[in-house]
Amino acid sequence: QVQLVESGGGLVQAGGSLRLSCAASGLSFSSYGMAWFRQAPGKEREFVSAISYSGTSSNYADSVKGRFTIARDNAKNTVYLQMNSLKPEDTAVYYCAAASAVYGAARSSSYYTYWGQGTQVTVSS
Repeated sequence: QVQLVESGGGLVQAGGSLRLSCAASGLSFSSYGMAWFRQAPGKEREFVSAISYSGTSSNYADSVKGRFTIARDNAKNTVYLQMNSLKPEDTAVYYCAAASAVYGAARSSSYYTYWGQGTQVTVSS
């Protein structure tokens, strides 16, 4: 059974930082591209960042480029999202997702097979 478990969310002031983690089990982690998506209240889920199975390729949404960094540790079956210079508009539930390695660091949610339950990030102004 595949499980993706996010952690690291919380309440932070604008300008602060958080690091999200997503621990994967039940799959061959190094054979999957990983991504972070987010969904704010009343809005559709949106792409945040993705990283290829090997970690050599990554993508970012324009809204987070230069502030967020995605990384993975295949030995620990974990993907991370370092979030700096947080803004109130970053407030959302953040989800990690896994896609077959053939899709690289895909931006579209349609490529992702497995999803975590999400972790809440709240940025106060």
